[in-house]
Amino acid sequence: MYVGTQVAVRDDDDFRVFAQLGLKHICADPPGSPASWTLDDLERHRDKVESFGLVLDMVQLPLPSRPIENASYPDILLAGPKRDRQIDAVCKLIEDIGAAGIPAAKYNLNLIGIPRTPMELGRGGSMNEAFRWEKADQAAAPGLAGELSEDENWERIDYFLKRVVPVAETNRVRLACHPHDPYTPPGYRGVTRVLGTVDGLKKFVTMHESPYHGLNFCQGSIGEMLENPREEIDDIIRWFGTRGKIFNVHFRNIRGGKLSFMETFPDEGDMDMVRSARVYKEVGYKYMLMPDHVPTISGRDPSGVAFAFCYGYIAALIEALETASV
Repeated sequence: MYVGTQVAVRDDDDFRVFAQLGLKHICADPPGSPASWTLDDLERHRDKVESFGLVLDMVQLPLPSRPIENASYPDILLAGPKRDRQIDAVCKLIEDIGAAGIPAAKYNLNLIGIPRTPMELGRGGSMNEAFRWEKADQAAAPGLAGELSEDENWERIDYFLKRVVPVAETNRVRLACHPHDPYTPPGYRGVTRVLGTVDGLKKFVTMHESPYHGLNFCQGSIGEMLENPREEIDDIIRWFGTRGKIFNVHFRNIRGGKLSFMETFPDEGDMDMVRSARVYKEVGYKYMLMPDHVPTISGRDPSGVAFAFCYGYIAALIEALETASV
């Protein structure tokens, strides 16, 4: 396994910085919307990334973490009249990703986005994202998806997977789905978030079984599903890792747990990230460990500095694990 990043580049200097910090493998997207990418766009982007001495490990599909109202292909999850046409477009993109030699694609099956409550004060005065159920609008009205039962949600996911997983397998592109973030009680905003529980994720990865169908395993989001993340997370990593269902790791920590948490830097949350890194190695995980969300800090380049801290932290953990095994 190796350190990676999915931070959007602002200009070519960011590619240079990634290389200078020792990040060889990255998830980075070509310009424009994923719904508009062609094979030429993907190949041109791959060549550019490689010109900086980097490897393009992953891009995203046009199925984002944003609310369905902002999605390029909303009918896939809404079961609308353009659903088949939109799934065909995703399948063509998967074919192009494979033809460009890009080994993986991440995506979300998200209807209501990423609910959060007001940011909270973190270490040294940082501002950190949080979710407190008691502060949420528990009676928030449904969005475009309306009232959606658990069974119907699963039916729509099954319809999508039935079409795309064989295409991914034929083209050898690993499809990495992100969990729903965070867990919310059934029926919140009209939706039961079926990928917001560990049992739901287990069901998901065993549907249409394939070595190319798995997870963008967000340790932070999964911690948010648990009553006791510190004690529960490692066995969950083992369950998915030993089955070869982890295609990317968002190496993110939280303080708190189910329905009440604050995001943190990896070294200060409730989960023992050193121990978790050992478990990823134990199960033979062989792809990127990357930061996901970071606290908002002070300074001239808050995001760049906060992510650089996380890259160094992850790189040091990996080096320590490799040294220990020699």
